[in-house]
Amino acid sequence: MIRKKIGFPAAIALCCALAGAALAGCDDDAESDPNPEQGEGGSATSSPDDGGDAPAGTETITVGEYSVNVSCSGEQDGDRPVIILLHGMGDDLTAMADFQQTLSASNRVCSYDRLGAGASDQPAGPQELADVGETLTGVIDHVAGDAPVVLAGHSAGGLIAGRYAPEHQDRVQGLVLLDATSPTAATDLMARIPESATGEAGELRAQTLAVYNGENPEQLRFEDGEVASAGDIPVRVIQHGQQYLAEVPEYGEGLEEDWTKGQRDWLNLSSNSELITAENSGHYIYVDEPEVAVDAVEAVVAEIVS
Repeated sequence: MIRKKIGFPAAIALCCALAGAALAGCDDDAESDPNPEQGEGGSATSSPDDGGDAPAGTETITVGEYSVNVSCSGEQDGDRPVIILLHGMGDDLTAMADFQQTLSASNRVCSYDRLGAGASDQPAGPQELADVGETLTGVIDHVAGDAPVVLAGHSAGGLIAGRYAPEHQDRVQGLVLLDATSPTAATDLMARIPESATGEAGELRAQTLAVYNGENPEQLRFEDGEVASAGDIPVRVIQHGQQYLAEVPEYGEGLEEDWTKGQRDWLNLSSNSELITAENSGHYIYVDEPEVAVDAVEAVVAEIVS
């Protein structure tokens, strides 16, 4: 398994951040040791506890030909938008349960398992971002009706939110991206770690690119490209402050540079965007510094209703 070959910090860096998903064997390791202590070479990024309880209000809805697991909590209040949480790949809606509970004290908040995750159906085959977007539209129609929404996405969920919003400006009025997968993740990785790389770097490159090409629980193929504009909606892009990607031997510092560039690229989503650094956070910002994530969502909501 990857963890045995290169150590937990480096495995987490690529499994959970660059790919936004668990590689073969990496998911088992992360689940068995969700909050590892500092290992050789530095500290690892944290992740949600395994086996957490789903928030109250979980139900199964039908979107197209699929059953989708959805959870909603909190009350709809006037013109406030419905907040929809999008988990990272390799996670499910239980990962963001505490985050959802906190936000639902003053908001209507919903989360869902994408196809291939949690209690939702498996996809019939490989998915493109457009396919994932169709499922998200079905969820929005069910949980929000005609109300506007704010999307708050982590990792691959942030990538999905960032690609979805420009094409659905009639519904999405705000975005919060929590250490979102870079819009040019595959291109950056191929440029950073050459195809000729051997050993640990070569293995990490090959396995991560395989994830981007659909070898992940959702069979989602990541698509690199420029960031489209969603107008002037409020956008908060939150990046990690703990430089855990630097744990990757030889290429770590460059991977951190690429990650930062990707976060800045997401600012092009809106003329009203802001980059925030969660100084004490690894990849799971809503776990490491939940107050930073909550404040960002509340700020976006407040701007919409003001």
